[in-house]
Amino acid sequence: MKILSIDTSSKICSVSILEDTTVILEKHTNNEKTHSQNLMPLIDELFKDTNLTLDNIDLLACSQGPGSFTGIRIGVATVKAFADSLNIPSIGVSSLDSLTYNSQNMGVICSLIDAKKNNVYSEIFENILNSAFSHIVKRNASFENIEDLLAEIKSIEPEYDITFVGDGAIIYKDIILKYLPSSKFVENNNLSASKVGFAGFYNYLNQTAKEPMPLYLRKSEAEKKMEEKLNETK
Repeated sequence: MKILSIDTSSKICSVSILEDTTVILEKHTNNEKTHSQNLMPLIDELFKDTNLTLDNIDLLACSQGPGSFTGIRIGVATVKAFADSLNIPSIGVSSLDSLTYNSQNMGVICSLIDAKKNNVYSEIFENILNSAFSHIVKRNASFENIEDLLAEIKSIEPEYDITFVGDGAIIYKDIILKYLPSSKFVENNNLSASKVGFAGFYNYLNQTAKEPMPLYLRKSEAEKKMEEKLNETK
């Protein structure tokens, strides 16, 4: 199964083609241009360098967030357009789910994406059989203060043997170790299209795949400002 996967949920715009879970080629860019400017040229390059076309693709997968509100919309819209025009199956993958594939550790994995001001997007999984097919959700995706999250984890199991992954794991490492000294960390904490492809492939086989839809978990700054203006007029 050939998979075209896209991740536009962070500052990095990333695209990849996989054969099941083997990466054929991955490309990314982190320049000053927007994802709307970068994405299609990057996909064109990907197809040219692999001598493939959309007609060769069996499955489309995109990151649906949480992350950059604008980036998520661009990725989801692009995959839906491809799917509709060529009748290719498409699925949305949580950014937090895709991050777990950066870890080879058994046991509990907590994905953390920095949401600024000591807030994080988080989701907790458990790898019970050292297999992607055995990833189960232990705590649903949420948006909250990092210390509130860690305090809750510690109250449940003070000696949690847990692996943290994501940019939030880097930024808040000292706080994590204060609450959970036995925590583990991984070297690769970047979001990437290839990991979206891995998660998409396994979700598709497990029949847990979901239609691509933005996953925000919190209100955008524009929505907050609009609510503030409405409250001021009341």
